[in-house]
Amino acid sequence: MSKENEAIDYGPLTMLIGSWAGDRGHDISPEPEGTEENPYYETLVFTPQGDVDNAEEQRLIVLSYEQIVRRKSNDKVFHHQVGHWMWDPATNEIMQSLSIPRGVCCLAGGVAAKDFAEASAVTLEVTSTLGDKRYGVVESPFMAAKASTLAYTHRATVSEDRLRYRQVTTLSIYGRTFEHSDTSLLLRQTSD
Repeated sequence: MSKENEAIDYGPLTMLIGSWAGDRGHDISPEPEGTEENPYYETLVFTPQGDVDNAEEQRLIVLSYEQIVRRKSNDKVFHHQVGHWMWDPATNEIMQSLSIPRGVCCLAGGVAAKDFAEASAVTLEVTSTLGDKRYGVVESPFMAAKASTLAYTHRATVSEDRLRYRQVTTLSIYGRTFEHSDTSLLLRQTSD
């Protein structure tokens, strides 16, 4: 972390900073005739980006992140996600912006727990819904027609050395509504 970023209070995002890895991921995704389950492993890196000002009135504290997920069955990447986690100290609002290389972007929001400074673990939960003007989903015409994201929820609980998450993406796909879920446990990686 740069000296400039060391002076910034990252609030409820502080415990995320660093590199994480896990091999206990479980994906339940839709198939035309049912579901598919994929055990996976992943890496997730959160990098401090400092603060940004919006319209000279709002100050956001920002982490960027990159997540790479590989199937255990064949070692192939099946999910690559980049984005940002943001915290507004004035309102205690948290946000996650994300993009996946399928033509889908999302801005999800929530509120951080008020006692995060004293907690040994912090839970972050954000949601987004298609059509919501505040926390919504943007998707390509193809994805809107074939695999539309109706809603997204991400809940992560992070402590000093463990990060556990569950995310549910509600899809309109194959003529039905399906709750595509991913759950995982990651451990903090230490630098040598």
